[in-house]
Amino acid sequence: MAPPTPEREAVISVRGATAALGARPVLRGVDLTVRRGEVVALLGANGSGKSTAVRAVIGQVPLTGGTIELFGTERRRFREWARVGYVPQRTTAASGVPATIREVVSSGRLSRRRFGRLTKADKAAVERAIDLVGLADRARDSVSALSGGQHQRVLIARALAAEPELLIMDEPMAGVDLASQEILASTLREQVADGTSVLLVLHELGPLEPLIDRAVVLRDGCVVHDGPPPEALGQHALPGHDHVHPHAAGEPLRTGLLT
Repeated sequence: MAPPTPEREAVISVRGATAALGARPVLRGVDLTVRRGEVVALLGANGSGKSTAVRAVIGQVPLTGGTIELFGTERRRFREWARVGYVPQRTTAASGVPATIREVVSSGRLSRRRFGRLTKADKAAVERAIDLVGLADRARDSVSALSGGQHQRVLIARALAAEPELLIMDEPMAGVDLASQEILASTLREQVADGTSVLLVLHELGPLEPLIDRAVVLRDGCVVHDGPPPEALGQHALPGHDHVHPHAAGEPLRTGLLT
């Protein structure tokens, strides 16, 4: 895990963010910071605003108030999207279109290129990303033949192929078998060692727990915890585990809220 050095540059800075889906408020004054080289887990119950928060960060959800900066630049003025890798929630790599693993992962280099064929450096980055997620022996296979966990690994490889400085992942472990979870954890460990900053939306930490520097817990669109991961999170379904939010005047945070 990255050492706690608050002076490091903020790669994500969210201040007082509010957002709504239709007439329903979803984010209610969210503050969220991810610093260079840091791994932050965004946790909370279904409907707490986790996915809306990360989609707001990348511009898919408009704010009704507050500000978001990426690498010190206001998000609406930010143009260096090649620095950001995004893995969306619950989707597939194929979407009904026949394509090989290598072809899908190669599309991750498009953020770095406008026209023309992939260069030697592009191809090397693609092969490295495929190898990182443990699919090098299947690079020519159609993604339509993959399991759910393998699909997720392809999506992560596509994001990694761009060699991003910031990786944002929305529920990367959802519906993924344990073997794939371990591979994804190993992949992220290598990225973090190379200095990549990571924001993860998670239901539970699982194999990623050793990588997490900070946990930010949302409840009803508000931050109720920002600090070390709740120590009982691995048993989050068990009642009776209280965690005090350092900024909430002693209000206990129950890990049962995370299920």
